[in-house]
Amino acid sequence: MKTTVSLLATALCLAAGSALAQAPAPKADAPARARHFDCSKAKDPKACEERVAKMKASRDKAQKACEGKTGEQHRDCMQQQFCGDTKDPAKCEARLKERAANRDRVREACKDKKGEDLKACIREHRSKK
Repeated sequence: MKTTVSLLATALCLAAGSALAQAPAPKADAPARARHFDCSKAKDPKACEERVAKMKASRDKAQKACEGKTGEQHRDCMQQQFCGDTKDPAKCEARLKERAANRDRVREACKDKKGEDLKACIREHRSKK
């Protein structure tokens, strides 16, 4: 009985420790979206910062233009907004549609899988074009 109680207490302590563990805090000086791109390690940090700022401005402009739309209408609006600023909008939209079709193909192929099987399935189907 004493062993069971001590094992139970140990298990509770271990479970409580992992349940209360916190993820590391993001860098306070980095904006939320820019953290993905670490310009300090780039060959030309100034150019990297300019690209990140341009992408953010483009995203903000597209979000504002597509506000109030949902689902497929929102997705199409965002594509048109992003591709509108490119040199060849038709090529940009075709590339986005191809990527969406590929994503849908992978989702359909892997829809019944979970965990490691899902990850393996996605890797396998993502490499096929």
